[in-house]
Amino acid sequence: MHRGARVLARRLARPCRASSQLSNWESSLRSLAARPQTGVSLRGLVDAGKEHLRLAGGDPDVATTALVSIAGFLHHELPIRLARRVVELDGLPSLHEMPSVRRVREWYARSAAEISQAPKPADAAAERDFARLLATIYERHAGVLYTMAHGAYELREKLGNSSTFEDDASIHGFLDSFYTSRIGIRMIIGQYLALRQAGAPDDVVGLLSTAVRPALIAEDAARAATALCERQFGAAPTVRIVGRTDLDFEYVPDHVFYILLELLKNSMRASCEKQLREGTDDPADVRVVVADGEDNEDVALKVSDEGGGIARSDLRKVWSYLYTTASKDVQARGFSEDASDFSGAPLAGLGYGLPISRAYARYFGGDLTLMSMEGFGTDAFVYLSRLGDHDEPLP
Repeated sequence: MHRGARVLARRLARPCRASSQLSNWESSLRSLAARPQTGVSLRGLVDAGKEHLRLAGGDPDVATTALVSIAGFLHHELPIRLARRVVELDGLPSLHEMPSVRRVREWYARSAAEISQAPKPADAAAERDFARLLATIYERHAGVLYTMAHGAYELREKLGNSSTFEDDASIHGFLDSFYTSRIGIRMIIGQYLALRQAGAPDDVVGLLSTAVRPALIAEDAARAATALCERQFGAAPTVRIVGRTDLDFEYVPDHVFYILLELLKNSMRASCEKQLREGTDDPADVRVVVADGEDNEDVALKVSDEGGGIARSDLRKVWSYLYTTASKDVQARGFSEDASDFSGAPLAGLGYGLPISRAYARYFGGDLTLMSMEGFGTDAFVYLSRLGDHDEPLP
């Protein structure tokens, strides 16, 4: 770890500490943030990963030319992306003053400093050192999503749950771009680190798989959602998976799991709550449909429930990072210092599940939409781009 970068980043978190070193680094952050970002595509990640695996011949300790090239790209690109988020945080009224948000600001500034001051990974030894640095940063940033959510909670408490906060377009717009950027940062660092690990199956290329089967991932998500539902309600709806259950395609399996877990969790909860209201014997089934057609532009999934639906006036709110129906106790219990994106239930009760899921779907050119019939149920449609040639939506 680079001691100078650590000291510098700690100073960045201390307000009103004037020094030439601090001033120089703040200026460097603004300069980095002004540089253009470089997007990647799913196809590009797969092709670069396959080239490294081919050259490595199964030996994770080999720093191939492909791996060194990837590391060089990250050395250039990551400080720019991290600096942009720091500068944007500083310009956001109210939210940037929250303790949790200041903590995230410190993490991003520290990481940008460490990467900028690290030697360029131009050979095998430098590449190994750079990988160790990125592994530390990857772990440091694991809780960013939850910590930022806690920052929004702190601001909500400060403002007293006002509707003005929930409708603040500037905060919502910032959070949407911030989380989209975070997905990208986690993706490119995680992909690089995963390529250095041994023992992956033939269809796995870092964090990606060339044979993602949505039906199998839906089964895993259904088991996880069922456990959560049974813990809360003592029962859970049956999840039926139909359609092209043998379909596979090239994608990031963790992203598909996150999206389906959130949708199934919501549908199962709605079905159980409707059962309790109406006093029926069992909650209505939830269906997952995998659309047919290998020549389709997208892999399309539908999660359908008969949980009573959503009022048309509330549909807009479900996409807001600032809106939640959870009580203060539920919100306070929802935060964990050790949580990461894919551990446990994704932000249950904090109002983040659907907008984050949509950000994951859109990251590689897909989408997530809802259609609801109040009094009957809700259909969620997931579109995942099959072509893999969409660049990241860089904010």
